[in-house]
Amino acid sequence: MEPYRLVRRIVSRALKLGATDAVAEIYIGRERRIKFANNEVVVAEDREETSVDIFVAIKEKRAAVSVNSVSLRNIDEAVERAVHLAKMSQPADVYAPLPKGPFKYDKRLLRAEKIRGDPDRLADSVEAAINAALSEGATRTAGTLIYSTGKSWLRTSGGAYGVVEDASIELSIRAFASDDATGHFVSVAAREEDFDPEEAGRRAGELAKMAVNPVEGEPGTYEALLGPMTFANLVEEVGRSASAFYVDAGLSFLAEKIGEEVSSEILTLIDDPTIPGTYGSCPFDDEGIPTRRNVIIERGTLKTYLHNSTTAKKFNTETTANAGLIVPTPFNLIVEGPGEDLDKLISGIDDGIYVTNDWYLRYQNYRTGDFSTIPRDAVLRIRKGSIEGAVKRLRISDNMIRVFKNIRQLGRERYWITWWEVETPVYAPHAVIEQLNFTKPTL
Repeated sequence: MEPYRLVRRIVSRALKLGATDAVAEIYIGRERRIKFANNEVVVAEDREETSVDIFVAIKEKRAAVSVNSVSLRNIDEAVERAVHLAKMSQPADVYAPLPKGPFKYDKRLLRAEKIRGDPDRLADSVEAAINAALSEGATRTAGTLIYSTGKSWLRTSGGAYGVVEDASIELSIRAFASDDATGHFVSVAAREEDFDPEEAGRRAGELAKMAVNPVEGEPGTYEALLGPMTFANLVEEVGRSASAFYVDAGLSFLAEKIGEEVSSEILTLIDDPTIPGTYGSCPFDDEGIPTRRNVIIERGTLKTYLHNSTTAKKFNTETTANAGLIVPTPFNLIVEGPGEDLDKLISGIDDGIYVTNDWYLRYQNYRTGDFSTIPRDAVLRIRKGSIEGAVKRLRISDNMIRVFKNIRQLGRERYWITWWEVETPVYAPHAVIEQLNFTKPTL
């Protein structure tokens, strides 16, 4: 059965079984993945991807079920299971029926941009990234290239219906100048002209070369230059914490801060899925509402939380078209603000540390924003405006609000960042933090 018929069948069947609201979304796509290590391709594989997501509500009772098959038997069983789970679930605090459609969507967002994904082209891109890293002084590389293309069908019991194509390409490369001197960068794109594997390889190799012979870092409070990979990770945490679901659950450091200063006034943070040809663009949210540009932080002041219909009703406001049927989420986080060239950022730091990447960000307290994360790859020491070598064995231990209020400068150039530590696409620059606390790892 064709996907457009299947989503109609799912919604109709759920309503007949007693649901008051139902959403069906089917995704069918293909992924090509290349893994490389020691400067050579080690795995090249194609995989087909199919997913069927079903959401039902019986007034305040809700449930969601996913299956990886479009067989009628599996789908019918999944609908029955979803309705049964909804009947057995604990009721939510409020009930908001799905928005009434139909809706009109931006045609530019419904169609994917053209990206070449033939195997030879992808292999050439990997080779270009590897060679660029080696030319900067790396001795070996490892990483992954993923090309994906697909199509989604969404239908709701509110009368929303939409079909959207997607296509993307992402390359993540880690370069080694020695066992303890590494650099990492990415290139991610949703259109051909924005993909630059050579640039990703060059930056990874350049950072690896600067990281040779690291010495033990001294804990303390330093000026810090955060690279786009690191800053994107922190920005994504702000986007996550702007979700009204986490605010309501007591898991957000932005709770009760609408209208308050939560960062330096030079920073503006926007969630904008309406920009055609960007990695996180999307014409509609999971409730079928047309997406919109939402300013989360404007010149340091928190302006809004991100809402679906249910959280909007609970907060006595309107949806921001960020459903997530349970958890509202950002699509495309964009950092705006006045910027300087990287060389000028470095020259303005008297006693600092340049963190090019990080991983394992963990919270000691979600509500206050106390967190720690481990610098990864090149960690460089800056003295009197110059990089003077590399350091190792440090941990960042600080507070999210304090870090963002301590932003002194932003970089002029911005980069789209996603990788396994950054799931939401973030358009991130470098950022200078006036004071950042570094401690020693416990192990």
